[in-house]
Amino acid sequence: MRSSLECLPCLVRQAVESARRVIADDTACEEAMRGIMAHVASMDYALPPPVLAQSMHRVIRAATGGADPYRAEKARFNTLARSLLPSFQARIARAADPFDAAVRVAIAGNVIDFGAKGDLSENEAVAAMDRAFEAPVDGDIRALREAAQRASRILFLADNAGEIVFDTPLAGMLPAGSVTVAVRGFPVINDATHEDAEAAGMSALARVIDNGSDAPGTILADCSDAFRTAFASADLVIAKGQGNYETLCDEPGNIFFLFKVKCAVVARHSGFGVGTHAVVRARSRA
Repeated sequence: MRSSLECLPCLVRQAVESARRVIADDTACEEAMRGIMAHVASMDYALPPPVLAQSMHRVIRAATGGADPYRAEKARFNTLARSLLPSFQARIARAADPFDAAVRVAIAGNVIDFGAKGDLSENEAVAAMDRAFEAPVDGDIRALREAAQRASRILFLADNAGEIVFDTPLAGMLPAGSVTVAVRGFPVINDATHEDAEAAGMSALARVIDNGSDAPGTILADCSDAFRTAFASADLVIAKGQGNYETLCDEPGNIFFLFKVKCAVVARHSGFGVGTHAVVRARSRA
């Protein structure tokens, strides 16, 4: 999926927010921002948005001494999600179709995305999660269920911290022993890493690996050999979040994307309106 100039305001906002989170001095922040903006101005806007974001955030980390601007927010939303999870697990267990309910909770959790909304509040996240069971889902949950039932090697691509907590009910319903969960190899925005997977309790449900990359998506050419082997050998890939959709939507394979549509670029490409909770099967399948 190719990017467009429509992504530029989001990238600029991320740059400002990231620098402000770790540079308190106004003069130092202004100096860092000049270098970051010069890099943003030179980028190739035909590349997928996560490729542009990866490049930009590398420059931000270099300008800020390698700091993780979102570390505190990731911990805070992991804690919030863990506090909410028992009530969602109980509602899933009571649902007429627990698998359908778990998919809805996993997609609703995709609201915890500081790339799309850097000032997301806990109250906003809670309100969005409260609508998880009532919000319509566009796409075929039944096809996802059937694919999971047939699969012997499932690769589950996590997206964000906090959100990964709400993925655990769905991960727990997938065939036991068949699931590998992949997180980012290095911190970028609020994307989930090994630390977040441990905080979510995901390692008790599945094998957890990282993809060796610092992109807010899955750029296969940038991932480790071990991850690419896991990706190639999976007979089902479940990919959470817009970043994974933007980077993998044209890859061959049995891939299902679970995410909330958050921008016009993705809306046009996917065919779903902004705000839609979507289950999208890759158009190109082996």
